[in-house]
Amino acid sequence: MNVILRMLVDGDTGSTSDWDDRWNHIKKFLERSGPFMHPDFEPSTESLQFMLETCKILVIGAGGLGCELLKNLALSGFRNIHVVDMDTIDVSNLNRQFLFRAKDVGRPKADVAADFINSQFHIIVCGLDSIVARRWMNGMLEHILNLSLLVYEDGVLDPSSIIPLIDGGTEGFKGNARVIFPGMTACIDCTLELYPPQINFPMCTIASMPRLPEHCIEYVRILLWPKEMPFGDDVSLDGDDPEHIQWVYQKSLERAAEFSITGVTYRLTQGVVKRIIPAVASTNAAIAAACATEVFKIASSAYLPLNNYMVFNDVDGLYTYTFEAERKENCSACSQVPSDLHFSPSSKLQEVLDYLTESTSVQMKSPAITTTMDGKNKTLYLQSVASIEQRTRPNLAKTLKELGLADGQELAVADVTTPQTVLFKLCFTS
Repeated sequence: MNVILRMLVDGDTGSTSDWDDRWNHIKKFLERSGPFMHPDFEPSTESLQFMLETCKILVIGAGGLGCELLKNLALSGFRNIHVVDMDTIDVSNLNRQFLFRAKDVGRPKADVAADFINSQFHIIVCGLDSIVARRWMNGMLEHILNLSLLVYEDGVLDPSSIIPLIDGGTEGFKGNARVIFPGMTACIDCTLELYPPQINFPMCTIASMPRLPEHCIEYVRILLWPKEMPFGDDVSLDGDDPEHIQWVYQKSLERAAEFSITGVTYRLTQGVVKRIIPAVASTNAAIAAACATEVFKIASSAYLPLNNYMVFNDVDGLYTYTFEAERKENCSACSQVPSDLHFSPSSKLQEVLDYLTESTSVQMKSPAITTTMDGKNKTLYLQSVASIEQRTRPNLAKTLKELGLADGQELAVADVTTPQTVLFKLCFTS
């Protein structure tokens, strides 16, 4: 695979030479008519030249799905491919992320993938393994486009100003692919209910009655790490740090032995800490193929793109279907309209916090809540900074009325799931 990829993709030598008939498989789609072509498309040589020489693709994520995406895009005629991945290569990646080899362990994934695949982008493709990362990327793209790039003529959005986002996701034997046109179609947050909230174990079970190896690992992660701070004060647990994972693994083994629980392994420990879901290579291949096909259709304008959400399931047989996800008028990511929060004046701030983290339509992780009172910014609760968390913690037990909040007041909420502050409007109920 190494040799084939280096032959098919321009390497770091700067060579752009093509052998005879190299792109014949692409020309068949672009230089002749067919029954499935876009009704306005005229076959020519220009589309292929645009893909080869001009079109810039940004791929976010170079993991199991991202590797398949990069290979498919490279073989489809795209040369200007840029890769972003903040992770480093781990030995456990090598079985499914085929661009990497044992010699690459510890190197940044984006660097290694770029070695093989070798402004403004025309299309962005996400092959991420995290809903949080996916939402953050979606929010950033919507934010940037709404601020400066989207062009409206007489109130109508100019499609040429849009940067499409192709998003693929896999979870075991299930997957999905979707096409997002910012400003026109549903974004990630518009359909957040489609992503199930992360499963958390009850704290009473973790602390007092563990029954599973995962309970032991969660005990160390949630309770023991903050208590013992094995690597110094204010050092957060890093799922990508082998020393951190090894410490959690050893402590989890001790906890498991205390309750006669078996099954704690290093890999399971890393999986629980990083919330890793086992990857299936065939699912990654199918979803990557769907995403690469959508990139090809959009870049060439030869075929109508997916409208706009495809679900794939090969748990028991093979099942797939598509549907059009509808855009939310008050979406926190792609609209400028604050979402309503319906609470009574006697509701406590803790109830608002619980809603922001537990609601399927919001699914925040550690929201920081601020508001404006008497012309000044006031922090109601902030969890990420220990000193401020301690100072604002008493507010959680206070009612909204006791905090001086009024009907119609706006709350600004910052969270790791979004790059910009999300606005909510309080709507008091009787």
